[in-house]
Amino acid sequence: MNPVVAGITYRALLGRRRIILLLLLPLALIGLAVLFRVLGGGDQGAAVQLMQKFAISTVLPLLGLIAGTGVIAPEIDDGTIIHLMSKPISRPVIIQTKFLVAASLMALFGAVPTYVAAWILAGNEDGIAPGFALGALVAGIAYAAVFLLLGVVTRHAVTIGIIYALVWESAVGNFIEGARKFSIQQWGQTIAKQISDSAFVQADVALSFAVPALIVVTVVGVFWAGRRLRVFSLTGDE
Repeated sequence: MNPVVAGITYRALLGRRRIILLLLLPLALIGLAVLFRVLGGGDQGAAVQLMQKFAISTVLPLLGLIAGTGVIAPEIDDGTIIHLMSKPISRPVIIQTKFLVAASLMALFGAVPTYVAAWILAGNEDGIAPGFALGALVAGIAYAAVFLLLGVVTRHAVTIGIIYALVWESAVGNFIEGARKFSIQQWGQTIAKQISDSAFVQADVALSFAVPALIVVTVVGVFWAGRRLRVFSLTGDE
């Protein structure tokens, strides 16, 4: 990790309009949890439903899109990435640093609010809050890698990412049984199931598949993004 690159990335990302979305999404999640609690829905069933249907399947991939593309796509669009690449810093190190920045943002804006929302509804019962927080963390890290790669390989990263997040992860990954095995959110739910003892928490993907899949997607995403940045040029690089 390069501290200079990390500092530049944090300042650039948190100073843009993306910070508003990074804040609004977790606040919406916590707000819904509070609303359910006030209306008398504060139980394990409500907590798990909110985590599975909104936190993990909708909020998390959108946060991944904002953080993953936000750490590099704007620099590619405005050309400032060339200034950074002219420094004596290897391009894989640039990518690794930006990935760590995106992953840290996913932990802060994804995993922490997930824990808070689940705790509001279910407290510390049956490990629901820590389970989904851990699931959100590992899935968020994988999303950060995927969307970082997307930000490097195409200038249409946000558009493609929205389609992926809303169509594949939120819709297909939830409702088409055969596709669940290849959905990051489902892998995150599998991790949550290992921590939580609640009967309401269900997982459709085996742990023996989910863990290697999360590792492979994360490692390959970061490695491939580093390789792509090695040959990056502003003209005609899609």
